[in-house]
Amino acid sequence: MFDKVLVANRSEIAVRIFRSLRDLGIGSVAVYSDVDRSALHPSYADEAYALGGATSAESYLVVEKLLAAAAATGAGAVHPGYGFLAENAGFARAVEDAGLVWIGPPPAAIELMGSKTRARQAMQAAGVPIIPGTTEPVASAEEVVALGEELGYPLLIKAAAGGGGKGMKTVYSADEAAQAFASAEREGRAYFADASVYVERYLEDPRHVEVQVLADSFGNVIHLGERDCTIQRRHQKLVEETPSPAVSAELRDRIGGIAVDAARAAGYRSAGTIEGLLAPDGSYYFMEMNTRIQVEHTVTELVAGIDLVRAQIRIALGEPLELTQDDVRLRGHAIECRINAEDPSAGFLPSPGTITVYREPSGPSVRVDSGVAEGSVVSPLYDPMVAKLIVHGADRDDAIGKMLRALGEYRIGGVKTLIGFHKALLTHPCFRAGETCHGVVESLELAARADELGGEPVASGAANGSGPTVERVTWAEVDGRRVEVKVHLPEPGYRELGRRRRERAARGAGAGSGVIVSPMQGTVLDVKVAAGDTVEAGQVICVIEAMKMENEVTAVVAGTITDLAVASLQPISVGDPIVTIEPIAVDGS
Repeated sequence: MFDKVLVANRSEIAVRIFRSLRDLGIGSVAVYSDVDRSALHPSYADEAYALGGATSAESYLVVEKLLAAAAATGAGAVHPGYGFLAENAGFARAVEDAGLVWIGPPPAAIELMGSKTRARQAMQAAGVPIIPGTTEPVASAEEVVALGEELGYPLLIKAAAGGGGKGMKTVYSADEAAQAFASAEREGRAYFADASVYVERYLEDPRHVEVQVLADSFGNVIHLGERDCTIQRRHQKLVEETPSPAVSAELRDRIGGIAVDAARAAGYRSAGTIEGLLAPDGSYYFMEMNTRIQVEHTVTELVAGIDLVRAQIRIALGEPLELTQDDVRLRGHAIECRINAEDPSAGFLPSPGTITVYREPSGPSVRVDSGVAEGSVVSPLYDPMVAKLIVHGADRDDAIGKMLRALGEYRIGGVKTLIGFHKALLTHPCFRAGETCHGVVESLELAARADELGGEPVASGAANGSGPTVERVTWAEVDGRRVEVKVHLPEPGYRELGRRRRERAARGAGAGSGVIVSPMQGTVLDVKVAAGDTVEAGQVICVIEAMKMENEVTAVVAGTITDLAVASLQPISVGDPIVTIEPIAVDGS
């Protein structure tokens, strides 16, 4: 039906899909923006097509450019990967209308599951357990308050078209309803062009447990066990594992059956994930369905022994599933750590830049899905993920040991990464015990430990007083012995400039001035204050989105807002002024 596939994505997921296409003897086409001209993924495909533009809105999100690339290269099918247009029903229909094969679920299934309220209605009708709450959008904060009286607090207001933690606000009392409702509506409109929201009961300290499903065109639907994705920061997953340390064989059968029922109710085809919450009392609730391949599909592949991308391609070719539910065998334990370009010691601020050192760990039980190499640029315009590190062990303890070994071997220089964070987390008693680690991920204790264990090249003062340097790891031979050494090289000027700007942002434009500037390039998502407001030190001033992560900017001093220089949804650069605060004198005057 097709012998060449265009992958409408970039970086590590594009490379991952190219590998499965190559295994099947199918040609591959990469697309790339101007920023990604020298990236790894265009060179890995059989062909590459320039989309032009820098931002995703100018390149990877432009349907017309993607379809033109498919036509120009003779591709007969499109694989969307994840992110970008992967869950866009309009794009899926446009691909099919162009006479191409869409390697993914039917557009109608994407559309159904893209609306959280419609999805909840469909699941409820199919007997799939959903979190108590509304199945219709709520129209006002007053309705939220009424639901609080009915269901009890806390509640969760969620964007009906949302995902990834966007447009999600927790309400602990009636007094918080109005602000949370307005904020969720605003984020829904900004991120998904849909301001409608609904309400669920907020579950305290649940586990995020999702189930991988496969469905073909012949009515066959199977599940491949669960993944535990509880370790998150601001609803962004950081570590995933399978099986879940909290799921028994009996519970696995039950939630697997729920996932299969949910996929059937959606009229699903292809690979997909039923995301759910496992409450402390053992109750399991449908949360949403991701109608695409997941970032964390890798751990399921290692435990189930199945190439999920290959399965997607075969299903799109019109072939039946290669196995039944009784054929599924889950062996051992797998863990994935997302290696993002972020600095845990600075509140997980994005850390874009050029990768000056890159050396991956290896071994029979170690897998690295990466889209970078030494010299690659981590752009502030895209997702901060550098790579995914995955290991497979005989059991959970074995997998943890192998992951710690692999993390210790990983070398990435030029940008700060989460390597140190993962070392700190995997050695923390809460993770070793298989707990949810609620409150630990963003704790100062873990951040300090992560910084200590970081292992990435960092700026430091030179031994000869010549100024800041960057450490690079290399090898040398001393008396016939090969040893690892650290070489100090002059720090690039842009890093010094970036550090000064971050320091300026942390302390204000001058000693005690109360001027706050942006520590990063991004978009102002939400402004929490207005001119004339009185704020306390540490109070959130605004939220800036950078590299798909939300970052809070806080007041450095207590005082009064005398000048507000930003508004919601405006772009912002490093060093741009945000607010000026007139400090409150020590005597309170």
